[in-house]
Amino acid sequence: MTADVNKTDGPGATPHAGPEAIKAVPVRHPGRYVSAAVALALLCAIVYAFAQGDINWGAIPDYFFDDRIMHGVWNTLLLTVLSMVIGIVGGITLAVMRLSKNPVTSSLAWFYIWFFRGTPVLVQLFVWFNLGLVFEYINLGPIYKDYWASFMTPLLTALLGLGLNEAAYMSEICRAGLLSVDEGQTEASHALGMSQAKTLRRIVIPQAMRVIVPPTGNEVINMLKTTSLVSAVQFADLFKEAKDIGQNSGSPVEMYFLAAAWYLIMTSVLSVGQYYVERHYARGSVRSLPPTPLQRLKTAVLPSRRPKGVPA
Repeated sequence: MTADVNKTDGPGATPHAGPEAIKAVPVRHPGRYVSAAVALALLCAIVYAFAQGDINWGAIPDYFFDDRIMHGVWNTLLLTVLSMVIGIVGGITLAVMRLSKNPVTSSLAWFYIWFFRGTPVLVQLFVWFNLGLVFEYINLGPIYKDYWASFMTPLLTALLGLGLNEAAYMSEICRAGLLSVDEGQTEASHALGMSQAKTLRRIVIPQAMRVIVPPTGNEVINMLKTTSLVSAVQFADLFKEAKDIGQNSGSPVEMYFLAAAWYLIMTSVLSVGQYYVERHYARGSVRSLPPTPLQRLKTAVLPSRRPKGVPA
C-alpha cells in the first residue's frame, strides 16, 4: 500500500505537504570572465604587434624544408638520441654506484654528480672543445694516437658535453626508481639464489621503470631543446643551420621562428610517444589505463559508445 500524502491527522488538520523543491542557484564567477577577457586582449595585442612588424613571413615556408634545415633536424635528433643513451647508461651505472656499500665507488659517484650538476652545460662544452689548448695529443698507447684538435670533433664535443651532464641527472632519477622498489623483493630474490646483478636486471629494474620512465621522458624533451647550445662549438644542429641561413639571407628573425616551429613539432611528437610509454608502464599499478587520445576523440564524437577499457 502507498501512503496518501493528503491524509490528515484529524478533523480540521491541514494535509501534509511534500518536501519543498530546492532551487539551485548557480554560483557566479565574474573573475573567470575578467581573466579570460584580459588573456584574450593580451593575445590579440601580441598578434597585432607581430602582424604590424617588419617580418618577412614568406621566408619561413621558403626555407622550411630546405636541405640545410633538414640536415640540422637530422643532426639534432641524432644528437638527442646518442646523448640520452650515454646519459641513461651512465645514470644507471652511477645510481648503482651511489647505492653501493663500497665507500669508494659511492663517493666517486657522489663527486661526479656534484660536479656535473653544479656546472653549466655551456661551460662544459667549451671546456671539452678547448682542451686542445692544454693537451696537444691524445695518446692511448698502441690503441690510438692523434692530435687533440683532430680527435675532439664538434660531434664528439657535443656528445661528451651533453651525455656526461645528462648522466648526472639520470643517476638521481634512476636512484629514486631503485629505492622505490620494496626491499623485500631483493631479499626474496637473494633467498632464491639470485646474484645481485641478476636481481637488479630481472627484479628491481623492471619494477623501478614505472617511476623512472615519466621523468626520463621529460629529460628526452629537455635534451632535444638543450642541443641548441652545441651551435657554440660549431656543431651543425638545427639552430646553427637556421642561424647561418638567416645571416646569409638577411632574415635572421624569420629563421629563428622557423627553428622554433621545428622544435615545437619534434617536442610534440616526443610528448605523444612519452604518453604511450608511460601508459604502457602504468599497467599493473592502476585498475584501468587512462584513455588514449584516439579513445578520447571517439568518446567525444560518439558519447554512447565508450572505448573498451575506459571507465564510465
